Amino acid sequence: MALGDAILACLTEHPMTGYELAKTFDSSIGFFWKTDHQQIYRELSRLRDRGYIQGREVVQTGKPNKLVYTLTPEGRTAFRSWAARPSTPASVKDDLLVRLYALGAADIAPIRADLMARLEHHRDRAERYDRILKKHYADGSVAPADMGKLLNLRLGLRHERMVAEWCEEAITALSAMSGTGSVRPLDASSRENTG
Repeated sequence: MALGDAILACLTEHPMTGYELAKTFDSSIGFFWKTDHQQIYRELSRLRDRGYIQGREVVQTGKPNKLVYTLTPEGRTAFRSWAARPSTPASVKDDLLVRLYALGAADIAPIRADLMARLEHHRDRAERYDRILKKHYADGSVAPADMGKLLNLRLGLRHERMVAEWCEEAITALSAMSGTGSVRPLDASSRENTG
């Protein structure tokens, strides 16, 4: 997938400014497709050059004008063509896993500290996904247009919980090797299945 495809996906919802697209990436699509704001603005220019989006200037009083982007018919066709192609499973590139692979030749303390930081990161993300699910999909019902978002959130929550549990396991194993303390396990309520 290219960044342009992700931007086109965002614009299928409604017209957005570059700033709104960046915020959407920060709060939703960015959970599974990372980019920075500068890359988004560069890609918007490319998509406009290809005729996939158009920008409409909105005059504002007391602040700079803004450019609102919408999909063109060509952009909608390009998105539908991309969405119809088979996906490619993601590959993992994680330097922590490489360090664990060669654990016998490394110092355990910094790797254990890295695992502790990862554990907190994944716990925080699991809590964030859980809050979003409870806020937007408390009863599990969803409009057909939002079913993909609900499924992505459920996968994200399961993934974050699973990785957090693996971090706990790895920390416990490394703690046993080095004689240091263990880690508190995820509580039972946070392990409940989200359906």
